[in-house]
Amino acid sequence: MSRRSGILEFAVLGLLRESPMHGYELRKRLNTSLGVFRAFSYGTLYPCLKALVANGWLTEETGGSPEPTSLTNRRAKIVYRLTAEGKSHFEELLAHSGPDAWEDEHFGVRFAFFGQTSRDVRMRVLEGRRSRLEERLEKMRTSLARSRERLDDYTLELQRHGMESVEREVRWLNGLIESERAGRDQRAVDPAEQHQKDTSGDAGGLPRRRGGSRPDPSDDTTT
Repeated sequence: MSRRSGILEFAVLGLLRESPMHGYELRKRLNTSLGVFRAFSYGTLYPCLKALVANGWLTEETGGSPEPTSLTNRRAKIVYRLTAEGKSHFEELLAHSGPDAWEDEHFGVRFAFFGQTSRDVRMRVLEGRRSRLEERLEKMRTSLARSRERLDDYTLELQRHGMESVEREVRWLNGLIESERAGRDQRAVDPAEQHQKDTSGDAGGLPRRRGGSRPDPSDDTTT
């Protein structure tokens, strides 16, 4: 399996874990929620879906109005649903926090599903991504220092722009990591103190928008 098809498999399983969808709706969600997949077509998505069905991770259910494929050729709508085996497989993928999860192609998709990811795995992925970017930033600085005199003003400005983009992401990651650590520390305090603090705000991960909250996957004991 190629790296890119592996990312697509992960994203499809993750979206279908939220709710069953037909192919057209799934493709729209991939396009709008996960920008890395904007270039994906039906010709790429449907072989992935068929492979997931063949592996027993999805089921196909026919029903509803047809999908809008063209004015003259309308395909019967097939709804894809995650199986118990598919959920288990996706949870195994979620638990992975190795170097692949830190790379440019993988990280954005992994981050999109942090709401379904345990706190410890989130921390490992964030710290790994930060470490990878810090290595990249050091190489960029070294390269710029060596080649500065040979570059024209526009190329030099482009190099600086690239460095600033990486620096911004590192600062963003620093903030996320601090938020995760604050949530972890909060969970370790005395229960009575925890209850008192809970009345004034949320205690874990990113700040929640007013009007609703989602349970932390670390606390999920349901199957």
